[in-house]
Amino acid sequence: MTDRVHNVIIIGSGPAGWTAALYAARADLKPVVFEGTEWGGQLMITTDVENYPGFPDGIQGPDLMDLFRKQAERFGTEIVTADVTKVDFSQRPFKVWTGEDIHLARSVVVSTGAVARTLGITGEQEYTGHGLSYCATCDGFFFRDQEIVVIGGGDSAMEEALFLTRFGKKVTIVHRRDEFRASKIMQQRALDHEKIDVVWDTVPVEVIGADKKVTGLKVRNVLTDEASEISAGGVFVAIGHDPATKIFEGQLDMDDNGYILVSQGSRTNVDGVFAGGDCVDHVYRQAVTAAGMGCMAAIDAERWLEAQDG
Repeated sequence: MTDRVHNVIIIGSGPAGWTAALYAARADLKPVVFEGTEWGGQLMITTDVENYPGFPDGIQGPDLMDLFRKQAERFGTEIVTADVTKVDFSQRPFKVWTGEDIHLARSVVVSTGAVARTLGITGEQEYTGHGLSYCATCDGFFFRDQEIVVIGGGDSAMEEALFLTRFGKKVTIVHRRDEFRASKIMQQRALDHEKIDVVWDTVPVEVIGADKKVTGLKVRNVLTDEASEISAGGVFVAIGHDPATKIFEGQLDMDDNGYILVSQGSRTNVDGVFAGGDCVDHVYRQAVTAAGMGCMAAIDAERWLEAQDG
């Protein structure tokens, strides 16, 4: 364990983490970002990003995250490419572990994000970002006048399907059961929509494509075991997200799904620990909102540290 106590340790390296680092660095707090061995968050598996302000011609997700990283580094952010494996927020200075190494911090910003649940089927990885997506509001625009498939049966699947009717000529919801688990009002909106069809009792088997673009989805009926194909230019997986918050269980207050609860901006239940981005936000889940929350967390941390110094 080092004797050095950092002003701010930032855990996570998506838009929230890098924005928190940028603001903390410009406030001369000399932040340290534990970016993880797979840094950059969900934008690292996103191809075209056309809805981030300031890029009228769009930008590739990894390129955007590289710019975030470089900007934070320019102002003096220290970057550690290691995964945080354990934390202790029970007393100050806070302790953050990367394997056997222990790092001390006066304050911590948690920005570990969330991960979309995947199907685990053939073709899923290959076509992610090439017609297969986990976010309709991010990518729906690219599928104008195409046939689109949405996989799922909850509220998020209904929302995605309804949103995609603005662009696609037809939206097919594939669901493994004979009824949705979504709220009644969302079910009804989807079922009543003239552009939406539903394929019941059916599971996806393989994402298919040609020339690195999705052309359809192979499916299997769970009752008859019959296989078939659905033609589609885009496939949207809407089976939920999991916040990356397991290491904070028992220390930070969370909702039933593991999202960190905050109040007064970005404050958690632990004085001196702040949180932002998709590990908090299960509603918007956009790069721009995550970046805004990272800004809030850094400013909250800066003001909290000032108050401590009195």
